[in-house]
Amino acid sequence: MKILVTGGAGFIGSHVVDLYIKKGYEVVVVDNISSGSTEYINPKAKFYKLDINELNLNDNKLEDVFKDEKPDVINHHAAQISVSASVKDPVFDASVNILGTLNLLENCVKYNVKKFIFASTGGAIYEETEKIPVDENHPTRPLSPYGVSKLAIENYLYYYKKIHNLDSAILRYANVYGPRQDPYGEAGVVAIFINKMLKSENPIIYGDGNQTRDFVYISDAAQVNLLVLKEDFKSKIKSDELAIFNIGTGIETSVNELFHKLKKITKANAKEIHGPQKMGELRRSCLNSNKAKEILGWEPEVDIDQGLKLTVKYFKNG
Repeated sequence: MKILVTGGAGFIGSHVVDLYIKKGYEVVVVDNISSGSTEYINPKAKFYKLDINELNLNDNKLEDVFKDEKPDVINHHAAQISVSASVKDPVFDASVNILGTLNLLENCVKYNVKKFIFASTGGAIYEETEKIPVDENHPTRPLSPYGVSKLAIENYLYYYKKIHNLDSAILRYANVYGPRQDPYGEAGVVAIFINKMLKSENPIIYGDGNQTRDFVYISDAAQVNLLVLKEDFKSKIKSDELAIFNIGTGIETSVNELFHKLKKITKANAKEIHGPQKMGELRRSCLNSNKAKEILGWEPEVDIDQGLKLTVKYFKNG
């Protein structure tokens, strides 16, 4: 089986590529290196420096990759991932997350791709709620353009399933963290905090810090991308439904708690400094992943204390 991974030089995508190759799959990576790094690309993967919307360095379109490589599966992790950036520039967010994905989907139809695995969001797609943790049936009323764009693609995937018979699996990730996460972007609070603390700088906690997130370690997030390749789980999904799975731990951790956990692990002398609350972000976010456990056999194996220690170790050695 040949799998094309978009965003395969990025944080989550590169870990997925590594796992696929470890399990013997043939992998093609498409990435424009806008936020990823070529050093994260597995040497056994074939790499195309290409934007999913634009021409690559040799003026070949994305379609040429489909034509030449003939992938069986698309694993789509390339995205604009910052909630705050989407609020500042919703047009750019849509151009990447909606139009870029449609470009992929149209090529899937044209070149008979069997399955489309989509990295959605569980942290930005659901309605603000006091009912925690939320399952996949919870109302989806996103408060940011980023969440809107991810939900739009989920709806498009229903269309492509019904009209073009394109099989799909949708992964609504919680807040994924771990090695290779970008410590300099606007998303990825764990990496940002660790980077600041190791430099003896004070990270900024936006808002009062009591907002909660569901932090899931990267190896657990990557593992589910392997499980959705199996065909046997499809019989457990109704024919008129999409295969949508929350991927989280079901445990809330506040940003303040995260700060103090990392301060203890890094032995930093950081001060708790607060800044203005970011627009478009939920107060509480935590996912019920029972469906992934029951249908896929997936559940998180790395708890937050272990995961944070592994992540700090990576950044120290990096």
